[in-house]
Amino acid sequence: MKPKYFSIPYVGWMAIFVVAPIILVFIYAFTTPTGALTLRNFSDMGLFMPVFIRSFRLAFISTIVCILLGYPVAYILARENQRVQRVLFLLIMLPLWMNFLLRTYAWMSILENTGLLNQLLTALSLPPVRIINTEAAVVIGMVYNFLPFMILPIYSVIVKIDRNLLEAAQDLGANSLSVFRRLIIPLSIPGILSGVTMVFVPAVSAFVITQLLGGGMVFLLGDLIEMQFLGTAHNPHVGSAISIVMMLVVIAFVIIMNKFGAGEERTVGL
Repeated sequence: MKPKYFSIPYVGWMAIFVVAPIILVFIYAFTTPTGALTLRNFSDMGLFMPVFIRSFRLAFISTIVCILLGYPVAYILARENQRVQRVLFLLIMLPLWMNFLLRTYAWMSILENTGLLNQLLTALSLPPVRIINTEAAVVIGMVYNFLPFMILPIYSVIVKIDRNLLEAAQDLGANSLSVFRRLIIPLSIPGILSGVTMVFVPAVSAFVITQLLGGGMVFLLGDLIEMQFLGTAHNPHVGSAISIVMMLVVIAFVIIMNKFGAGEERTVGL
């Protein structure tokens, strides 16, 4: 049997559970409940423009926070010895072994009005804060769940940087700050772009986090699509149109990130 035939089960699986649903989404997006062709499903999306703006804004904020938190962790991780790296990798990956829903529920018990955070503030004689059911709680949930996907790509790039380059820069008179700013950061940009893609794409379409930590008060694209298919609105045609637009925007974002990444790799190669 030729090796290519071993791919038949995978191709069949993809055709049934990936390609066919996408085709159905396109059919729903361009038709009415009676089956007639229409573009009204896309024109009706103008009513949901605030949801689009809020979704991309919170995804952008979450991505920036992940960069600010993830880059130092990845840099420290890349400079440590193998034993410390194994321990740090375990701490980073351990939350991912837990169910996504359970992790989000845990943050509910921390951020709620009578949760652990406010109990700690009260014990320190500080005023309580209201975070649950706000955009801040949603951002915290996104950062917590997606931060490892920022750390790992950056680490994988930094750890491959040739140490001889760093030593050569120091021999030529560059201090540690200059080496980090003019050498390590430019060389690690492909990893940053990969991390941005891996964080921004799921963040912009998240809906479990918004329902649990946002309490239904922070309405994003994932919630909007779910409402169109399963909620009270129940208009799968509009929901399909929203899904297509979001998918195209995400694909365009990924293409742009890949082009920037390829450009940076060529620059580094020169």
